[in-house]
Amino acid sequence: MQTYLVGGAVRDQLLGRVIKERDYVVVGATIEEMKRLGYTQVGKDFPVFLHPRSKEEYALARTERKQGQGYTGFICDFNPDITLEQDLERRDLTVNAIAQGEDGQLIDPFCGQDDIEKRLLRHVSTAFSEDPLRVLRVARFRARYHYLGFHIAEETLALMRDIAHSGELQALTPERVWMEWQKALDDGYIHIFIDALAKCDALSVLCPELANIWANEKQGLEAKIDYGRSHDHTPPCQFAQVMQALDTKARQTFYQHYRVPKQYMEISEALAKHGALLSQENWQAKELVTLFNELDIWRRPQRLDDLVQAYTCAQLGDFSRHALLLKAAEAAQQVNAQTYIGQGIEGAAIKTALAQGRLEAIENVLAP
Repeated sequence: MQTYLVGGAVRDQLLGRVIKERDYVVVGATIEEMKRLGYTQVGKDFPVFLHPRSKEEYALARTERKQGQGYTGFICDFNPDITLEQDLERRDLTVNAIAQGEDGQLIDPFCGQDDIEKRLLRHVSTAFSEDPLRVLRVARFRARYHYLGFHIAEETLALMRDIAHSGELQALTPERVWMEWQKALDDGYIHIFIDALAKCDALSVLCPELANIWANEKQGLEAKIDYGRSHDHTPPCQFAQVMQALDTKARQTFYQHYRVPKQYMEISEALAKHGALLSQENWQAKELVTLFNELDIWRRPQRLDDLVQAYTCAQLGDFSRHALLLKAAEAAQQVNAQTYIGQGIEGAAIKTALAQGRLEAIENVLAP
């Protein structure tokens, strides 16, 4: 029984990046032996175990054989005779197919270290084409490491294009596709991710409306997203920039199909609905009251901050009146029901007085 550190931890170690998690592969062991050693089995499709103390993941070395569509249609063989090299060969990219022994020695049968030096994302074998999820994974790696100069090998891009044309992408579950979007958003380079999908024709399959727009408006969208990244705007804010390129029907279709989280939808739709108001040179107090009520800043003040951030990003920072907007919101938020209850106002009259008080507070802020 031998244990090796594999995958992303080895790759990021060689790149000088912070290692966020460590995964291990175990060669020459059985399920029963792992359990006897105190490991807890958690894998369903193939044996993955949690270390009894560190809780890090340890998987038995395995090979895979394609059976059926999608990324789950595989038969796994994890008998103790599977070698480390066989396990590494089933992986997606050469940079992810490097192992490190307990003595620190690197095992690199597919020249992943050379590809790291060349800044090249290259598939390990033609078995790459058996898993359509790898199209999104490679696009995500391209985005995550593009600042280091990484690019996708032409032969790998060709295989990604073949997968896009094969119909296999449609076999991916919407939740799994969104997970890759989410990871790319968290990394901060969603525009690089989208562009990689466009170059291999996968974007036309996953979101044809965005593919059409990306072909014509790529430069402008990239500028907005990159502005948001450089100013530490949140992932939902950057996602909103992408969604603004789509019409209402296409946005709703995307949200529903990919099970987009509520926070992402809310910011995107708030920007679509209220962006025109924020762009006005002059505001009326009634307009801002309506805006604040629809955002429900009384209970969820963060929603206005999110909208301002998304709008500022869409305008590439050209929103000089945002301070005035926030000041108006703060003034309105200072008006509360307790004031009127203390004055002896009761029932429905409290709501009327509260609305009037907020309106007057905003008018005072907007007054020249």
